[in-house]
Amino acid sequence: MAAIPAGMPLLLGTLGEILTEKSGNLNLGVEGMMYMGAILGFLAGFYTDSAVLALGAAFLGGALGALIYTFLTVTLKANQNVTGLTLTIFGTGLASLIGENLLAGGAASASFSESLKASFDRIPIPGLADIPYLGPLLFDNNIFVYLGVGIAICMGIYLNHTRRGLNLRAIGENPGAADAAGIHVTLYKYVHILLGGGICGLGGGYVCFVTCKGLWVQNCVGGLGWIAVALVIFASWSPYRSIFGSLVFGALSILQFYKPAFLRNVSAPVFSMLPFLVTAIVLVVTSVRMSRERVQPKGCGINYDREER
Repeated sequence: MAAIPAGMPLLLGTLGEILTEKSGNLNLGVEGMMYMGAILGFLAGFYTDSAVLALGAAFLGGALGALIYTFLTVTLKANQNVTGLTLTIFGTGLASLIGENLLAGGAASASFSESLKASFDRIPIPGLADIPYLGPLLFDNNIFVYLGVGIAICMGIYLNHTRRGLNLRAIGENPGAADAAGIHVTLYKYVHILLGGGICGLGGGYVCFVTCKGLWVQNCVGGLGWIAVALVIFASWSPYRSIFGSLVFGALSILQFYKPAFLRNVSAPVFSMLPFLVTAIVLVVTSVRMSRERVQPKGCGINYDREER
């Protein structure tokens, strides 16, 4: 049961990156966008005491990072890998700088009010939460869990069963052909990369609002953005499979707190490195599989220049 909330920041980060890569862009700045969402969401919640504004600011923080990335890669045709890595450095540094100033007055100066913290507690759905076994598991969670699963389902429907979603996939596969068919490639890229960044920002907000209990903690994201990038491959660019993947990695991240008796003597750092070790294994295994059946959008990571069509 604890794997569900533990996997939520991974799910949101993965969904944001899936939407970005479906547009044909590889954004390695997920970690940076999560940090930007976390710090801006925290500032909004801290100064306004509003859960809605905190969520909105977290989304806008990630979208702002994505806007920087999109302008550099789509408009200026900068290298996508370098730009994404730079965005991670920028977002991490920005959050650390602002967080350091917040913590200068002591830990109490960087905390949500008790009423705002309560807004991100579990919200049981009347009737459904009382179902034996499944009720507490599926229908007694915080707002981010409902939001994350809802986004995954809506994204799956959008990408597979709507005209705009199919247009987006066409852009990711062959932007030149999509452009020739009359699809506005640049507009589609801007809109969907920004939406993807906003979803990543919500993942950062989750870490701050829920995992850290409304406290600002330096380096709170702690590599979750990089695991999310690997989860995109693990999920084969499917929003539905990303739900399962996030649960698996969420379970690995909390394994140290639920380890069986025969593993009690194994030190905590060994369990802490498990998600990253499994990430490396997943990348190797899926790389072999991808050589046989290509599931990544063919245009992913390649800048599109209309003049070179």
